[in-house]
Amino acid sequence: MTERVFMIIAGLFLLTALVLLWRNNLSAAFVIGTLGIVAWFLGYRAQLRAKRRSEPTVETEEDVKD
Repeated sequence: MTERVFMIIAGLFLLTALVLLWRNNLSAAFVIGTLGIVAWFLGYRAQLRAKRRSEPTVETEEDVKD
């Protein structure tokens, strides 16, 4: 759920950046575009963390000895 929210936010930021770029407001487009990229990375990170939590852990021989 969290990763979907970040992806939606990233899309909205990037769409806003495109509109600002079209209106020739380059500095605001850069800032909003950067925020969109950061939101995308946060969504991707949340997706990887959720995937990692769902994977079963593998015990090694050292863990079994303890």
